[in-house]
Amino acid sequence: MTEATTTVTAVLPLWLEIIVAVLVLSGAGLALLGSTGLLRLPTFFERVHAPAIIATLGCWLIMHGTVLYFSVADRSLALHALLIAVFVAITVPIMSIFLMRAALFRARQMGLNVPPSLSQPKAPSETEDS
Repeated sequence: MTEATTTVTAVLPLWLEIIVAVLVLSGAGLALLGSTGLLRLPTFFERVHAPAIIATLGCWLIMHGTVLYFSVADRSLALHALLIAVFVAITVPIMSIFLMRAALFRARQMGLNVPPSLSQPKAPSETEDS
């Protein structure tokens, strides 16, 4: 004697389905654009910038579509997707900063033409006025 469980899907108005679809598809498109930038840009510093900025915006658009859909379908405010977006928004800039600093350190060690370190004092010949 087992009871059959049926899942009831909420029927949303067409205008709401269009808004959710536009948010999710534009977020996915932006994430794809950021990933394409990762492949096509020539230097590491340009490559790390594209996914960090554009994919984060894509994540936020997908999150807004998810919150809107599940809030209306469940008839209660669904903020579980907001936690994911906040986590991404906090961790992506920190990760980008660490990767950029490591790449700058490595480029300076190899003698490449990158901006000098701000934490090291300049040589006396560079600070004197002529």
